Amino acid sequence: MRRSDREVKDRDGIEEIMRQCLVCHVGMADGGAPYVVPQNFGYRFADDGTLELYFHSALTGKKLDVIRKNNKVCFEMTVEGEQIRADSPCNWGCYYTSVIGYGEAVIIEDAAEKREGLSILFKHQSGLDVEFDDKQAESVCVYKIVSKEFTGKRKQKPGELAEA
Repeated sequence: MRRSDREVKDRDGIEEIMRQCLVCHVGMADGGAPYVVPQNFGYRFADDGTLELYFHSALTGKKLDVIRKNNKVCFEMTVEGEQIRADSPCNWGCYYTSVIGYGEAVIIEDAAEKREGLSILFKHQSGLDVEFDDKQAESVCVYKIVSKEFTGKRKQKPGELAEA
């Protein structure tokens, strides 16, 4: 990261950013072309610090076709802040926090793990604890991104303290 002064490395800081995000952009390689999809997500950290992001989709489609061919992915999520206006257009920007990382997408086949993934996703999106049944889990595809390589970044207003 070029701006190490803006880097967020600690898990608590990264999780604080992720709690505020409802959409994660997942980047894939479709042959020689990039393919990016915005998706609602849920997450958890494994005991070893690995980040697991959970998504659901239709049972068929381009996204799943691409993952089956090449499961290496990149992901990004952002909390957009206030715009920064300056005398020169070259100095405009905005305050933000973001998380970006790399990992492998895994399509979940096990019914119990699909139900758990859906519950994790729904909890993050709604704040509600919901248990899904087998019929609900069978009606969608659930996949997760497993990542050991992720970091946060924050550009905050001068004098503003980092939340985590």
